[in-house]
Amino acid sequence: MITEIAEIEVKAGMEAKFAAGVESCKPVFLRAPGCHGVELHRSIEHPQQFLLMVQWESVAHHLEQFRNAPDFALWRAAVGECFASTPKVQHTQKVVS
Repeated sequence: MITEIAEIEVKAGMEAKFAAGVESCKPVFLRAPGCHGVELHRSIEHPQQFLLMVQWESVAHHLEQFRNAPDFALWRAAVGECFASTPKVQHTQKVVS
């Protein structure tokens, strides 16, 4: 299991619209092969910055399957206009719990 962490900065005034878009797209993620959960966190110090964390079985489930599926376009259509810049994405593995 891996975690995709996307650092997303949204345009000022679009924070609520972005959060609502992520909430509406949870089913889009959860029906994707290999997806095991989605969380959105918002920075307290920098309220326009969010962390989207998605649990995947593998990096391939994210990059090869989800990103190439029609549902990826639904996701970007729901939230893309809120992005202030290109999200920074990395994949992590838990090493201590």
